[in-house]
Amino acid sequence: MLVDPRFMPVVDLFFRMFYKPAQGGGALAIYLHGEPVVDVWAGWAARDRRWTRDTVVLSFSTGKGVASTVLHRLAERGLVAYDDPVAEYWPEFAAAGKDDITVRQLMSHRAGLHRARGLVPGRFGLLDSDAVAAALAATPPDPRRLTGPGYHAVTYGNLVAEVASRASGQSFEELVCQEIAEPLGMNEFWYRVPDEERHRIARVFPKVNFLPAPWTTTATVMSRLPGVRGLAEAGMAEGFDELMRSPQAHDAVMPGWNGVFTARALARMYAALANGGAIDDVRLLKEDTVAQLLEVQTRRRDYVLGIRANWRLGYHPGWVALREQPLRSVGHYGFGGSGAFADPETGLSIAFVTNRMGNTFTTVSDGRFPRLGAAAVTAARRAG
Repeated sequence: MLVDPRFMPVVDLFFRMFYKPAQGGGALAIYLHGEPVVDVWAGWAARDRRWTRDTVVLSFSTGKGVASTVLHRLAERGLVAYDDPVAEYWPEFAAAGKDDITVRQLMSHRAGLHRARGLVPGRFGLLDSDAVAAALAATPPDPRRLTGPGYHAVTYGNLVAEVASRASGQSFEELVCQEIAEPLGMNEFWYRVPDEERHRIARVFPKVNFLPAPWTTTATVMSRLPGVRGLAEAGMAEGFDELMRSPQAHDAVMPGWNGVFTARALARMYAALANGGAIDDVRLLKEDTVAQLLEVQTRRRDYVLGIRANWRLGYHPGWVALREQPLRSVGHYGFGGSGAFADPETGLSIAFVTNRMGNTFTTVSDGRFPRLGAAAVTAARRAG
């Protein structure tokens, strides 16, 4: 374990979150100005197994930030341009009136393809990446895209992966290894988890459905209510509650939600973003690319989330429990409570992963990472 004394309050807060099996386990990693300052873990990976240094966990939408970083690496080499139509790389995408949707719009959730519910047939149909891509290419965009973004909770990763694969001629699994894992010297950036590494995966609990009614009933009711219809469409596909808990979730590449990571790996990637694009002797992104991805792409209300998410190019700001937010930060949080972000103003990056989804009242998320992020930002500001 590693604990810089300047970040002791953050570590104390972290350890207080995991002192009995019912709280599960987790890991926390922090970099400051490109140097690791915290690397700790605690709790239980399962009721009969402690969390260890090598434990990994399904981190849901946290993986969107990793997928986005892959696409930024390709853009730097001229394989993709943000303002080109998506159809330039993926010709089938032009169907159903989508010929003018750009990569920039896609990366800021303005493609109008948020619907996962009913997208492909079968309870586990989302495991077929080719079928999902074909369905997305054939689907008309939601007209609400013209008035604001709509969070692509499940489909974002498939869209980014398809663009990246078409532009590069490589599978997305190869690209993640080549563009992220190998340069950073960290293996644990997985969507399809290698068989020999699956014993390291923590068990996610207690449940996925965040309401007392069955998943299908809840999704059907929500899809008919104006205020939450978009959320049901985007994140409550048939059987998705089962799929998220199934070992089969680790058999496919679905970068919008099935990323498996260590906090250590995520914090290292975001450390580069917090440090002008470089970490140690590795330049992950150019400084002008980092400047672009920090820029807010839309300040309009998100019709799925119901808030102004202020989407960047594949990221949102690092929301923390502070009055003075790190407004120039970029990252991505995930269902259940995991997340990671970079704050270039302080040189901070932080990642938190956990297998205990939410709290007593909801499994969607809770205040653990916002509190840890607030403590870390405060410590980084004091460190100067």
